[in-house]
Amino acid sequence: VQLQAFGGGSGQAGGSLRLSCRVTGEIFNSYYTMAWFRQAPGKEREFVAASSWSGRRTSYADSVKGRFTIDLLRDIASYTVTLQMDTLKAEDTAVYHCAAARVPNVRAVVTTQASFESWGQGTLVTVSS
Repeated sequence: VQLQAFGGGSGQAGGSLRLSCRVTGEIFNSYYTMAWFRQAPGKEREFVAASSWSGRRTSYADSVKGRFTIDLLRDIASYTVTLQMDTLKAEDTAVYHCAAARVPNVRAVVTTQASFESWGQGTLVTVSS
């Protein structure tokens, strides 16, 4: 699959931003976990949130639970995975990447980086306090 991320930018602490990632390619005969990861300056890339292909099962890192929401939307020719980021904190500043992991069914959710074989380009989110 091909992933194209957009959105992000700059925000204030306590504010909101929204990221989107368009998913195209081999999407109608396969199943994927869709996820967002992020890499802050000088740190390792870390898991943020993931959604099953059905969109009904999700998983979040403890650091964003209750503040971020992942959603998977489908239209005729593509899927879009979004990350709504509310109550932003300065420590949310990072480059965010969307990623796809092929899984055996619509309910599966994986969160380990090694499971993800497709990655979109990063999009920078900067939160000022």
